[in-house]
Amino acid sequence: MPPAKKRTRAYDPAKIRTAVLAQFGNVREAVAALEPAQLDLPTRLGGWTVRELAAHLMTALGGATRFLAMPEPPAREVALLEWPFATASAAAQVDEAARASAAQEDLDALYTQTLAGFEAALPDITQGRLMPTRFGAMTLDDFLVTRTVELIVHTDDLNDAVPDLGIPYDRQALAACTRLLADALAVKAPGGAVEVRIPPFAVVQCVQGPRHTRGTPPNVVETDPLTWIRLATGRTDWKTALDAARVSASGERADLAELLPVMS
Repeated sequence: MPPAKKRTRAYDPAKIRTAVLAQFGNVREAVAALEPAQLDLPTRLGGWTVRELAAHLMTALGGATRFLAMPEPPAREVALLEWPFATASAAAQVDEAARASAAQEDLDALYTQTLAGFEAALPDITQGRLMPTRFGAMTLDDFLVTRTVELIVHTDDLNDAVPDLGIPYDRQALAACTRLLADALAVKAPGGAVEVRIPPFAVVQCVQGPRHTRGTPPNVVETDPLTWIRLATGRTDWKTALDAARVSASGERADLAELLPVMS
């Protein structure tokens, strides 16, 4: 697992909590309106249907509720910037949980129960609270930031699977997701030779080589938040995004193909 950076970006816990609830609400409203035929559509996530993807999105909060009911761990084991690299280890558990939840007919009722349970379990003051997760003990505040990634990435998967679904992206959730995945790239490829710009949310420097200090950097990559998120999670590849002019890259080191995806 790549080591976390010494200085981790700060997130406002109140804003993150609001963003998580807002994006969950966006998904819940859209899922409630889906017809049976739409729930049976395939997604870009291998063998998952829309129903299974929707069920997995419910567990983005349901898992937090279960973890909060467990005894608080004595010490943190996983830092926020280690989380993107740890998720692949739980793929089998995630798949099993999604399929089990999808077997239940009334997804809207499950979403309602999940939201109520999460709001009841979430303490008013989260700072310093530790909780167990599939990957080890994390702070609750860090775990809530990871929920923005789960919700935004899979909202995009739902929008891709169902034509004209158009689930909106909460701005604060989109910002947190973009920033965490950008910072993960800087952890994966530390250095200062390439500047990656994802306006309006993030700018990071990465890749070994001469560090830029002033003026226009010699190696610059720029893209929009959703394209970055798709690149960082393997929903699209570097060449496809470049050919579609969704990414601009200038400079001899500004090729991130070998560094992507960041999270799988």
